[in-house]
Amino acid sequence: MKNFVLILIILTLFDASAQNAGSTGLSFLKFGFGARNSAMGDIGNVISEDLSALHYNPSKLTLKSGNEVMVSYNSWIQDVSSQMFGVKTKFLGLPFAVGFNITNVSDIPIRIRPGEPQAKFDANYFYGSISSAYSFSDKLSIGATMKYLYEGLLNDEATGLGFDFGINYLTPFERLSISAVIRNLGSMNALRNQSTKLPAEFRIGPQYKIELSDYYFDFIFAGEYQKYLDSDSHLNFGLEVIYNKILALRTGYQTNYEIRDYTAGIGLMWGNLKFDYAFVPFQSGFGNSSIFSLAFNF
Repeated sequence: MKNFVLILIILTLFDASAQNAGSTGLSFLKFGFGARNSAMGDIGNVISEDLSALHYNPSKLTLKSGNEVMVSYNSWIQDVSSQMFGVKTKFLGLPFAVGFNITNVSDIPIRIRPGEPQAKFDANYFYGSISSAYSFSDKLSIGATMKYLYEGLLNDEATGLGFDFGINYLTPFERLSISAVIRNLGSMNALRNQSTKLPAEFRIGPQYKIELSDYYFDFIFAGEYQKYLDSDSHLNFGLEVIYNKILALRTGYQTNYEIRDYTAGIGLMWGNLKFDYAFVPFQSGFGNSSIFSLAFNF
């Protein structure tokens, strides 16, 4: 009875913050990496041309040369926090990226009868990933990610493997690109008596860039279709306005979520250093989420 109550609490918290439940777990895999992506409706599959591509679409790791380090902190809702770290370099002529995610749900009460909780515990989740990509030409690239997964609930633990496969294509229209990815294919070992199903998903969408160099403004318009293979589909949209390569203003919109829709954020760029912030409001009394990220190219 106790384990059933604990697992029910975890699933309720995570599924409320992510989407309609479906039949999957490990909802921390649905959290974004990098405040820029989160501020623009979490459309990283389409717009991530930096290190955050290791989380969204590894094929886009080919779009920028050089080394990069990024760290991101997500203060989610219901005492959920998530920290991500990544580093990218080049090896044997190919881009390689390594990423880590640590997610915690703190102070979960244990109750086997009404009244005060008998105890509290933390739920812990982790993944470590390695990604690489290959360019067939300056217009077409593919990429893949392998993830080691871990979940720990009280005295129970489980591990598993997940895989992502992505493709990116720069169309003949030059400023228009199309990206697609299938994420979180794989499986977990049993947690006590039953294994957790990964939240596998498919995403596809375009990105269009406009550069007004005479006025120091750049614009990015992007959108995508997102389908969780066992449940809901979503349409996500994002807009970014960049002034003089220094200041970025961003907004996004996500459809078919019960407790969230609009997103917003800002970005500051100074040389090789970039700071981003995203704000994601939730309805129905769930509060708000703030995401911070810092990236350095060298």
